[in-house]
Amino acid sequence: MNYHLAVLLPLFLVACQSTAQTPVKPVVITDTVRHDTDDPAIWINPADHAKSLVIGTDKDQDGGLYVFNLQGKIVKEIHDLKRPNNVDIAYGLMLGGKPTDIAVTTERFTHKLRIFSLPDMKPVDNGGLPMFVVDTTSGFRDLMGIALYKNPSGVLYAMVGRKTGPTNGSYIGQYRLEDNGKGQVKATLVRNFGLYSGKKEIESIAVDNELGYVYYSDEGVGVRKYYADPEKGNKELALFAKTGFAEDHEGISIYKTGPKTGYLLVSDQGANQFHIFRREGESGNPNDYKVLKVVKVAAQVSDGSDVTNVPLGKQFPHGLFVAMSEGKTFHYYRWEDIAGKDLK
Repeated sequence: MNYHLAVLLPLFLVACQSTAQTPVKPVVITDTVRHDTDDPAIWINPADHAKSLVIGTDKDQDGGLYVFNLQGKIVKEIHDLKRPNNVDIAYGLMLGGKPTDIAVTTERFTHKLRIFSLPDMKPVDNGGLPMFVVDTTSGFRDLMGIALYKNPSGVLYAMVGRKTGPTNGSYIGQYRLEDNGKGQVKATLVRNFGLYSGKKEIESIAVDNELGYVYYSDEGVGVRKYYADPEKGNKELALFAKTGFAEDHEGISIYKTGPKTGYLLVSDQGANQFHIFRREGESGNPNDYKVLKVVKVAAQVSDGSDVTNVPLGKQFPHGLFVAMSEGKTFHYYRWEDIAGKDLK
């Protein structure tokens, strides 16, 4: 190596490292909520993708749901929810003989699921659906995480997590959601499953409908993976993302590049960054996950997140990534800004 290369190469490497650590900036920061943002979910408007919405929770004893447009402006608010934590969305649940899109949130202090039709945000839960009713230990009923799973036959399930315990392999409750015969949603417990370390808590849950897996963050430990179909049993398939996290494992999002390919994004809350893994796992082993990339973002102490690969107008031509941030806001990112030159 000549003298000039010997001098310039270290400078080049330092410059690359500096660039790699520059946080990705959002293209939109939403209006602020009243109390404390926690988790978002993206609703795709079937008639006009550019008019899609983001539903976000405002986590407080007097909290609520906020509906934002793609410009980050609040277009609707639902108040008087008793500490809603996470929210998820499903399409086409048959209610009153009509396919209905729904937003489902966990109401921690009442131990209920609250369900609203989309995009009008009218309640369709008859006042709320009680969860874990056979467990009289109040700490085991405080709801946190929620993810919705629709199986290949069109049956819709809610995967529901709680703040603490139990540690006996039954942390997650899986409930079938369907019409109660009066155009409202009812919930029927199908199974309890899932290990819990007991170290901190479990909040973020995500479901891959096409591949049939459910993931959840055991904070400070890693990400756990199970079959979403209850008929396939309760065996844990993987525990990954066990190293390299500054503090808590939080929001999990799934960006799809094909029917069986894409990326899993997991929030490294204490470091304001996301660890990205292959959705399909490593070659020859779908339950082996190695980190592909770590992306720093401007969002601070990010809890919940969501992502879609659907183009949402000119501003988000390759999809939208939404992350909760401190400061009572959500941040909107272009997928290509998250992906950079490393990912599809």
